[in-house]
Amino acid sequence: MDLDVFVTAHRTEWDRLEHLLRRGRHLTGAEADELVVLYQRTATHLSLIQSSSSDPLLTGRLTQLVARARSTVTGTRKASWRDAARFLTAGFPAAVYRSRHWWVPIAVLSTVVAALLGWWIGTHPEVQAAIAAPEDLRAMTRPGGEYETYYSSHPAASFAAQVWTNNAQAAALCLVLGAFLCIPVIWILFLNMLNLGVGIGLMSSAGRLDVFLGLVLPHGLLELTAVFVAAGTGLRLGWAVIDPGPLSRRTALAQQGRAALGMAIGLALVLFVSGLIEGFVTPSGLPTWARITIGVVAELAFLAYVYILGGRAARAGDTGDLASVERSAELPTAA
Repeated sequence: MDLDVFVTAHRTEWDRLEHLLRRGRHLTGAEADELVVLYQRTATHLSLIQSSSSDPLLTGRLTQLVARARSTVTGTRKASWRDAARFLTAGFPAAVYRSRHWWVPIAVLSTVVAALLGWWIGTHPEVQAAIAAPEDLRAMTRPGGEYETYYSSHPAASFAAQVWTNNAQAAALCLVLGAFLCIPVIWILFLNMLNLGVGIGLMSSAGRLDVFLGLVLPHGLLELTAVFVAAGTGLRLGWAVIDPGPLSRRTALAQQGRAALGMAIGLALVLFVSGLIEGFVTPSGLPTWARITIGVVAELAFLAYVYILGGRAARAGDTGDLASVERSAELPTAA
């Protein structure tokens, strides 16, 4: 494409669009219609220039024009309680449901890895000796030891808040670092499974695996599910960088990034619930079966929320992304 000829042919339209934008609210009906048409044409022009030219000044001018025109055409809106309700009943569960092909395999594989690590540590004394000295291992695994007192070492409210903060940070790291070609997410997942595997291995070698599971399962089911969802979303985000499909890499990353941002908010709420369970239920005097039942009920409620509400919303076309009027304009893709 001859850029000089292209600019000469369309400069009048861009100047006219800029003139209409300066007039703001004082447009007639015909001028408003003209502004919409010029906005669409300029967006197409910008797409063509971006795909065939590297003129930063022209690209910057047209980008600014398109952004201003879109703001004028679509107007602005404020978030409301209705938006929050829609997010919780449709947007978030739909996003989790649509990403199930990522996080469900991750959950299965991670659980297998944790179990194998636990078996390896529990059946190899030399590995246990490399983790800590024998007296330190006994201090951790004995009745009333560190594994048991950990959950009651702080007041329940402050402990729940601390747990929620730590888990939310881990989930956020999975979501954010996924854009770096997926590798940091895999490492974070491995560290989590290694930590779980160490607990399984050491407590099983001490003959107290039932105690360990009774402490971990009440909150761990929901907590780990949230981490798996975050990891799956992060990997999906990273894959958008590696293979954006028919979309441009920037557009694909923007779509997945917006969904990931909403996912972060939703998962923070899920982790808040698991933090409450870990702070108030896990160290409580309830019998083990009752504590585990609470954890299983919380996990099943979340899965029902995702597969029933989320599945229904996803089939209705909800992707968990922002509504079209709230998104930046997506430029046509030049052939």
